Amino acid sequence: VQLVESGGGLVQPGGSLRLSCAASGFTFSSITMAWARQVPGKGLEWVSGIYYDGDTYYTDSVKGRFTISRDNAKNMVYLQMDSLKPEDTAVYYCAHPTYGSSWLRVDADYWGQGTQVTVSS
Repeated sequence: VQLVESGGGLVQPGGSLRLSCAASGFTFSSITMAWARQVPGKGLEWVSGIYYDGDTYYTDSVKGRFTISRDNAKNMVYLQMDSLKPEDTAVYYCAHPTYGSSWLRVDADYWGQGTQVTVSS
């Protein structure tokens, strides 16, 4: 199993970035995928998730600004991040959450290597 993120970088407040995650080694279309982030000195938190049927989850702080999507034909999951704020600065990870786990706790079976997102003027 391999998850490879791309698309991070430096952006000014109010700007946008699109993160991509390429998945391989498992039946992508039938599982939940998600993005988590970690701010230095703080724990991981789930940012957004997308179920196999397209239903989505967003943590409150990103609702209306971030959009998660998936392309099952390409084994890809995306996170479109708009209206970025300095507090969105973190390392973002693509992950496959553990089946049955809650969005309130970060449990995952597979992780990508992470991509840095920095929001600063």
